[in-house]
Amino acid sequence: MSLTDLQTKRILVTQADTFMGPALCSTLKKAGATVIVSTDSLDTADNVNRVVAEAGEIDVLLANLAIPAPATAAADVDDNEWFHAFRSMVDPLRYLTQAVLPMMTARKRGKILLMGSASGMRGIRKTSTYCAARGAQLSYIQAVALEVARDNVQVNAIAQNFVDNPTYFPESVQSNPAFVKKLQREVPLGRLVSAEEDASFAAYLCSDAADCFVGQIFPVCGGWVAR
Repeated sequence: MSLTDLQTKRILVTQADTFMGPALCSTLKKAGATVIVSTDSLDTADNVNRVVAEAGEIDVLLANLAIPAPATAAADVDDNEWFHAFRSMVDPLRYLTQAVLPMMTARKRGKILLMGSASGMRGIRKTSTYCAARGAQLSYIQAVALEVARDNVQVNAIAQNFVDNPTYFPESVQSNPAFVKKLQREVPLGRLVSAEEDASFAAYLCSDAADCFVGQIFPVCGGWVAR
């Protein structure tokens, strides 16, 4: 049996048409999972509860949440920018977690995996709003993980940056000579992590082979955090 054999898993992927969604859905299906694809709004608890109810029994929640990162000096950040980031990435994570945990803890089995950002681990200039929201996600994951580990529910996160995806690194960015220089200067790997590499690691974390991980934040960023 492959370490990423997901033939018995029903996996809900949120925001499946953006960020890492397409790559995740493709990779998870290749590993045998039944993938419940959601592109629904997650802006209220009612919307999230409906998404989860329609999905039925879920073995893994793959919380794929992203917005384009605003580039604003900290002194100029306004309420709209700040609240939008938290409403889009932090509030939905709580709603989703609260919606799926009862079924998982009741049957003593399940996983929640956040597709987050390494910007929550290492700041980026002029992205204080985005970094704050991403950091809140990671802290939430760690705290929830401690509560439900004894119920055999594993809660973890991939904290990524410099991973090929259409939300943050579209072709227009990748073909820019200034970005290529930045990549060589700031990322020890010297290239973007491919979408397939990232999604394959996510698939592993969704599998039974990853039952030992509790509240782990896994940087997938080509060494950017370690610099």
